[in-house]
Amino acid sequence: MLLWTTSVDSSHRALLEDLKATGYDGVEIPVFDGTPEEYRKLGSLLDDIGLERTAISIMPTVDVNPLSSDKNVRAQAVERLEWLIDCTSALGATTVGGPLHQTLGHFSGEPATDDERASAREVHLAAAIHAQAAGVTIALEAVNRFESYFVTTMQELADYVASVDHPAIRGMYDTFHANLEEADPVAAFDTISRWCAHVHVSENDRGVPGRGHVPFVETFRTIRASGYDGWLTIEAFGRGLPDLAAATRVWRDFAESPEAVYREGYRTMVEGWAAAGSGS
Repeated sequence: MLLWTTSVDSSHRALLEDLKATGYDGVEIPVFDGTPEEYRKLGSLLDDIGLERTAISIMPTVDVNPLSSDKNVRAQAVERLEWLIDCTSALGATTVGGPLHQTLGHFSGEPATDDERASAREVHLAAAIHAQAAGVTIALEAVNRFESYFVTTMQELADYVASVDHPAIRGMYDTFHANLEEADPVAAFDTISRWCAHVHVSENDRGVPGRGHVPFVETFRTIRASGYDGWLTIEAFGRGLPDLAAATRVWRDFAESPEAVYREGYRTMVEGWAAAGSGS
């Protein structure tokens, strides 16, 4: 839904109904602000339409940066994650993903340090207790080097999730970021497969899945072989939301219409998943 908005509500009902009619089982809901009660109402709307849901979010400011050496900032990061978990649960989702390990787009100028990894573990272990009680899994996302420095590859993500060692903290795989950071983006899925709780389907230019050079059939074949049977969720961006476009470095539209993204993208996923299973 980030293709259209950072705040989904009843005004998007016609769009949500068309997504359902296209064939989608569910939608990914941005949780950037709001209250649990507002997300509970949205969850009721999605129930009425017949759409399942996941959630996506970020750590928006340095005041909630899990990597901070300041214990008060880390405490604010825990509070932010607990609010996010409460909203996700109220929405009726069981997974919330995103780069929830650092402030998006904030850089120290150096690679991640052991002290920063320790700070992040402290934050995530505290949030994990709340998440487990709420029945929510946090799926941390490795993000490319131009948006993040803490974890950018599947190996870094797998190492970090293993070090946290809590069932409520898992990882996710995104074909866009893997295309930028991995020497072999397809094989990289195997690195995170043990901890993978979510998959983003995103073309190399953030546009219509299937029109670029991400090898989706080969990717799906590797994902299927791992035994993963969770969400395949399209993440695409455009210029409709200026603040989000700037944050994700989107300077042009990548498709002639949003409908092209979700209708053609749906076919790419369904046909690609089937081809991966048949070995063709």
